[in-house]
Amino acid sequence: MKKSYKIEVDCANCANKMEQAAKETKGVKDAVVNFMALKMKVEFEEGYDAKAVMEEVLKNCKKIEDDCEIYYD
Repeated sequence: MKKSYKIEVDCANCANKMEQAAKETKGVKDAVVNFMALKMKVEFEEGYDAKAVMEEVLKNCKKIEDDCEIYYD
């Protein structure tokens, strides 16, 4: 399953780091962050709850940029 999320991030470098953090999160098959569009596209591994995975993605991204936001509700 693939989903797209609106994000808030301050710079392209941080967006790249958020993309990597998302890719390393359990349950994420692939992730792409588009800084210009302020979007994150996430492909989930089968059997994982998207909302629960995105909560972990957000925690991991906040380690990089503590004021970033991902809108997944």
